[in-house]
Amino acid sequence: MATGKIGVSTQNLFPIIKKFLYSDHEIFLREIVSNAVDATQKLKVLASSGEFKGDVSGLRVRVKADKEAGTLTVSDSGIGMTQEEVEKYINQIAFSGAEEFLEKHKDDAATIIGHFGLGFYSAFMVSDKVEIITKSYKEGAQAVKWTGEGDTEYTLENVEKEERGTDIIMYINSEEKDFLEENKIQDLLTKYCKFLPIEITFGKKKEWKDGKQVETEEDNVINDTNPLWTRKPAELKEEDYQKFYRELYPMSMSDPLFHIHLNVDYPFNLTGVLYFPKIDNKFEIQKNKIQLYSNQVYVSDSVEGIVPEYLTLLHGVIDSPDIPLNVSRSYLQSDRNVKKISNHITKKVADSLTDIFKNSREDYEKKWDDLKVFIQYGILTDEKFAERANQIVLLKDTDNRYFTLEEYENLVKVNQTDKDNHIVYLYATDVQEQFTYIQAAKDKGYDVLVMDGQLDTHFINYTEQKNTNHKFLRVDSDVIDKLIPKNETKETSWSEAEQEEMRDVFNSQLPKEGVMYMGNFEALGESADPVVITRSEFMRRMKEMAAMNPGMGFYGAMDDQFTLVVNTDHKLVKGVLADEQKEMAAKLEPIDFEIKENEGKQIEIDELNKDKKDEEIPQVDKDRKKEYSDKVNELKKQKQELLQEYGRGNKIVGQLIDLALLANGLLKGEALNKFVRRSVELIK
Repeated sequence: MATGKIGVSTQNLFPIIKKFLYSDHEIFLREIVSNAVDATQKLKVLASSGEFKGDVSGLRVRVKADKEAGTLTVSDSGIGMTQEEVEKYINQIAFSGAEEFLEKHKDDAATIIGHFGLGFYSAFMVSDKVEIITKSYKEGAQAVKWTGEGDTEYTLENVEKEERGTDIIMYINSEEKDFLEENKIQDLLTKYCKFLPIEITFGKKKEWKDGKQVETEEDNVINDTNPLWTRKPAELKEEDYQKFYRELYPMSMSDPLFHIHLNVDYPFNLTGVLYFPKIDNKFEIQKNKIQLYSNQVYVSDSVEGIVPEYLTLLHGVIDSPDIPLNVSRSYLQSDRNVKKISNHITKKVADSLTDIFKNSREDYEKKWDDLKVFIQYGILTDEKFAERANQIVLLKDTDNRYFTLEEYENLVKVNQTDKDNHIVYLYATDVQEQFTYIQAAKDKGYDVLVMDGQLDTHFINYTEQKNTNHKFLRVDSDVIDKLIPKNETKETSWSEAEQEEMRDVFNSQLPKEGVMYMGNFEALGESADPVVITRSEFMRRMKEMAAMNPGMGFYGAMDDQFTLVVNTDHKLVKGVLADEQKEMAAKLEPIDFEIKENEGKQIEIDELNKDKKDEEIPQVDKDRKKEYSDKVNELKKQKQELLQEYGRGNKIVGQLIDLALLANGLLKGEALNKFVRRSVELIK
């Protein structure tokens, strides 16, 4: 029996583990099982080369939990180790040489996950004591038992062991007893070992019998040793890809749109399958759905830095031994191989989308509503992808027709170019709510796009920046004649005084809470709607972007802003003006006279002191001017109150405003109920 000290100090043992392995305690099981798998694979390699003559069929890694003994055991029938190999791989890895060790073996993908060493020591994260009982495949080898308790002390002794291979026996500490629970172990093995190339067994399969789960005689095999991404695409059918997707994501409610099979062996190794999932239009982005593997060993579901940002929306598997494990994101982003892999994936995705577009445009158009979030996200975040994707971006109009950017520009540039030579792209975000405006645009011969996606506002801004002669306007952002102005618009015949009076009349019945309305009076023609509500394109975009970007909170906190456009050419509006002038003349004329009188007195004082500096104007003149000004303000307030009182009692005004609100989907609750009752009264 031999004793000795491990070539690493206690204080440095766990920093090694935490530096080169994930700090998650549960990762220990992946490391131990992966070591066992590697040892088994090495035996198969030796057998294929003739160095090992024994039977290598039916090789398995077995995991066993013993709650009474408090042990978790991982066993294999692989190459095993001699005493010298135990000492080499278990005892002589010093902290000071860890970096050199990793550098020396960096070309061997199985160094950490394969040879006993740093990965093995992760067992001490959950164990008070660990035993290794191992026997080398070499003829005449002596079995040995290594025992350690997580400090620098260990024992190494000869033992009897009939079969080659290695048993790792972990005595789970009191704080980690959940790692002895069957369900916990099953979950961890499924997560980390689901696709390892050697069968992993844990207990027996269970079936439902006599109202309870009972064990069968069949071994419970955890993994698929030949997962889909390791096979050649020519061997696979569409059903195989669909089945694998459901295996990866059993809770998914819908099938993916399509898949991309990755298979590269030069200048780097990369395999995998990426799926474009069907994303709900509410856009709850679910990243971390791509699983990263190294030689079929699960590493992580966080692939930021390995694939471009927009592709983190995809689902599937990426497997590459060329991706460095357990390093920082900044290291990943600067690693040469990772950059090559990222560029390849970008190109592969773009090429696959282009092929589908060219070869099956009809199918591409059917899937566009689901695809566009990926493509827009890619264009917005990845310049290289934007260059490739420019030809396959589609725009959809309200007639459910699809166009490339070039096709649509050719469609609308003649009829939708304004007087400033901007090609105006009209769009709607809700076809039903904005139907009135859409129809008005169509009556003008204009085409209207549907831009109701989660990233459409950002995509519109991007497109306008790239094409300065293009301008996007939502179809309800202005009256139809001003959306695409061709000539100078007709001015209203109403005087400023008439507009001011009618502004108070109409404002009296506008909503007040959480919104702000600006009143405009324009000559829109006798056949146009009497009242139209529009919303500034700029302010609406800012608020929409603020909802997705906390840094734009200033806009998000502002009240919604609308413009009430009153058509002074419409007979109903003319009727309201005529009625107001008739009904209110007797009340307003004395007030108007007094306002003019006081304003005239202010002008007289200004004329007397026009060449004087402020300090030279007599105080009495300042006081008199203030008195006249206060009087004017008081009179204007009286006038406003009288006009608003009149407006609140005018059913036509209320009806016209509510019709405009209704056309915008802004009439709800009590206001809608009042509108219905008023409509019935007016019909009577």
